[in-house]
Amino acid sequence: MSDNPPERNRNILISVNKLNKTFATKSGPVDVLFDNSFTVHENSFAIIFGPSGSGKTTLLNVLSALEPPTSGTVEIANQDIYRLNADQRAHFRAQTIGIVHQTDYWIKSLDVLENVALPLYLTGDNKAHALKQAQHSLEEVGMAEFSRTQPTVLSGGQQQKVSMARALVANPTLILADEPTGNLDSKNGQMIMDLLLKCQRELKQTIILVTHNIEYLPLSDTQLYIMDGRITETKRGQKMPEEILKSLTTQISELTAMEKEK
Repeated sequence: MSDNPPERNRNILISVNKLNKTFATKSGPVDVLFDNSFTVHENSFAIIFGPSGSGKTTLLNVLSALEPPTSGTVEIANQDIYRLNADQRAHFRAQTIGIVHQTDYWIKSLDVLENVALPLYLTGDNKAHALKQAQHSLEEVGMAEFSRTQPTVLSGGQQQKVSMARALVANPTLILADEPTGNLDSKNGQMIMDLLLKCQRELKQTIILVTHNIEYLPLSDTQLYIMDGRITETKRGQKMPEEILKSLTTQISELTAMEKEK
């Protein structure tokens, strides 16, 4: 459970108001997110969860300043990010947001150190300083000894730690993690979760985690449950709505049955 002070003593970092997202397709418009509003406080841990196809990835892309909403506003650090033009959003994203993906994307011609330094290159940092910061970031996640290794030869857990280093290299205010433990065994998954908690508790960063693993829910200050494009927000200390509790109970029962069959 989080050791941070109550949210009422922290400022709001993210404010989403009346968010809607519709995609145009050949067969007509497809509504993905419906009139959603919520807040995430600074130095908190938020979890986005819900069934597959519910809109989690779309929401994360909107929060990443990558996917403009059809309507509504998204403010991060008092900046209405979709009032910025594309170049300004890219600069804001590089300086403010670190992203950890479920599947790592590496430039194969670059070693681990250079891959981690890449976000700093994109913001105009000089090479010497970028590499120095990248080395420090690798030290933070315990991967400094692999700085001159090709990332593709590392294990899955090691690659995710390097991905964490890349997300941390610009010292972002916000870290968005999209199923970062989804492809890992329990040991490596716990290792990544420990790193995310360290970022929150020691580096004072705000974490938003997308996950199917309901065991992580007690770690969060804010839970954002998505079902059919509609978000139900629950803060720490509040009781979840009955329909969500029923859904979680069903998931737990299914997981228990699967474990018994092994």
